[in-house]
Amino acid sequence: MTAHRKTQTMKPATAAKKLGVYLDATPAEFRDGVVSRDELNALQADPPAWLRELRRDGPHPRPVVAARLGVSISGLARGGVTEALTSEQIEALKQEDPEWLRKERATQADVRAEAARLKEKKQARETEEARPRSA
Repeated sequence: MTAHRKTQTMKPATAAKKLGVYLDATPAEFRDGVVSRDELNALQADPPAWLRELRRDGPHPRPVVAARLGVSISGLARGGVTEALTSEQIEALKQEDPEWLRKERATQADVRAEAARLKEKKQARETEEARPRSA
């Protein structure tokens, strides 16, 4: 007797998140159905025109906008950016370089530097602990 594996499916919102696109900008047939794991893999391996266009031009979800601007998602909110932005709008923001964006980029740089410092400290501690002790 062979067991049939049930096909894994996910909500369109989950699939959109995994694809890095804004759900409301996807085609209706994508939003209204469910997406199987195989369909998701096919979309990632050979993206259709609509997916390539969304990834290139947007509108982009907040995690993508934040990454393209070099800030955190919280930093976007503090800057008043709560909606999805197109690539053109993101570029315009970069050109404008408002005070909040400069401040959030500096904050993000500090966070990354601190994370790197803590990682180095942890590695040094682990190396020290792994070293044989002399009697």
